[in-house]
Amino acid sequence: MPEVSKLRYHVSLLTGFVQSVFSPAARSSNTIGGPSQAPLEASPWEHRQDPVTINTLPDDVLIEIFQFFLNHWGTGIHRWHTLVHVCQNWRSIVFASPRRLNLRLLYGGARPMSEMLDVWPLFPVVIDHNSTAYEFSNSYPFQCWGNIAGALESEHHHRICKISLAVIGRSYWERLAAAMQKPFPELTSLAFLVATNTVTPLPDSFLGGSAPLLRELRMGHCPFPGIPKLLLSSNQLVVLSLWDIINSGYISPQDLGTALSVLSRLETLRLGFQSPLYPASQPRPPLTRSVLPALTRLEFKGVHEYLEDLVAQIEAPLLNKLYVIFFMDIDFVIPQLRRLISKTESFKTCDRATVYTSDRAIRFTTRLPELSLEIRCRESDWQLASLAQVRSSIFPLLSTLVQLDIVDDAPPSHWKDDMESAQWLELLDPFTAVKDLRITRQVARHVFQALEELAEAVTDVLPALHNIFLKDLEPLGSVPKYIEGFVATRSLSGHPVAVHRWHGS
Repeated sequence: MPEVSKLRYHVSLLTGFVQSVFSPAARSSNTIGGPSQAPLEASPWEHRQDPVTINTLPDDVLIEIFQFFLNHWGTGIHRWHTLVHVCQNWRSIVFASPRRLNLRLLYGGARPMSEMLDVWPLFPVVIDHNSTAYEFSNSYPFQCWGNIAGALESEHHHRICKISLAVIGRSYWERLAAAMQKPFPELTSLAFLVATNTVTPLPDSFLGGSAPLLRELRMGHCPFPGIPKLLLSSNQLVVLSLWDIINSGYISPQDLGTALSVLSRLETLRLGFQSPLYPASQPRPPLTRSVLPALTRLEFKGVHEYLEDLVAQIEAPLLNKLYVIFFMDIDFVIPQLRRLISKTESFKTCDRATVYTSDRAIRFTTRLPELSLEIRCRESDWQLASLAQVRSSIFPLLSTLVQLDIVDDAPPSHWKDDMESAQWLELLDPFTAVKDLRITRQVARHVFQALEELAEAVTDVLPALHNIFLKDLEPLGSVPKYIEGFVATRSLSGHPVAVHRWHGS
């Protein structure tokens, strides 16, 4: 089998390395006045009189090699099967070190789990519906779901360490949910993706109400309003993703904030609502804030009031990735988001940003640090007005930008001819350090029409601008008419700009 050949090859290399390290020649060659060294083109182990072979390596060295193989050349938790099929000695060594080699049994539901457990030792079990093709390529999906439910209901549930189930239909949701109303003491990772809005929410007794070893929890489209109680017992959690939350699974920001206060190891938080739901008359969050010392990534989709009440309860000093999607509102007031960003060191400087526009949304992004603020809105004038409001939350970044890209992916009918120039000017006003403006041709007409109307105050907006890179500009063509007036006015004011063709994507 190819895996065995690859393994033997790398074992031979590592064996040679071990030999070169421990050989007398290698040791003496590193001492002053020692014997002359072998030619550089020769491998150190070629001069050994007693070469080391795989079979003569001690067990602890073999385990190191196996661990190296599984970590660097293994592409799945079942790769250790390759090792145990080489020889009886390797099989014994592997089975004697299940924790060190992180041995797991992969189960996809293609057959009853008891049949798999009868073959292998008592290793932890990973249930992954997507792995069914690995076990049997022609298995029936309905049979798989039934077998998975049976595995969760069985007396072997205490061996399950990971569960990953995607596109769960309504017919099996009830049975799966009922099977998990008990503790799973070894569970470290859980991922549920439900395929429909019409399922019963999970009760507070899910997982027995406690998951002390859980490190990763991902739920998509999965109603679980009582999840804050579960999180209070999950202080080992590293990744928490609750996405496409439907109305029956609504969680208040106050309850979630309380639960987050115990998650000192949390590195990634994803929270997304399917619709702009936020009940009126919400109580204000407490004045005290919890520090999330390990949080580096925050993603949110919902109404801005919810995010405000959530981030008002937390501090995240190491945050360096922020992705926010807001549903449209006429008045964005987000001082707490501004506070969170301004107190994070990684968001204080940035040299490049992009404004993306489409017929569905407008988005502001930076790459270093990773920041994305998107507003879901179809009307072009509302897009500009709302982004101009939201940009106040990232103001410390805007004054450091030296390159701004404006990329338009909307049909021509998206941009209204009667749009007020003041909207573009308000949006561009904070970019005082931008030297290079890269812009697509369709939206450039509106931007430069607005800039040209400044007349004698033409340098009030984008005062540091030196270069304009226009998408689809002909290589040898003249400056387009809709930009001629702006270029001439800037030249007369003593602040000339050059127009170039924007190459690449």
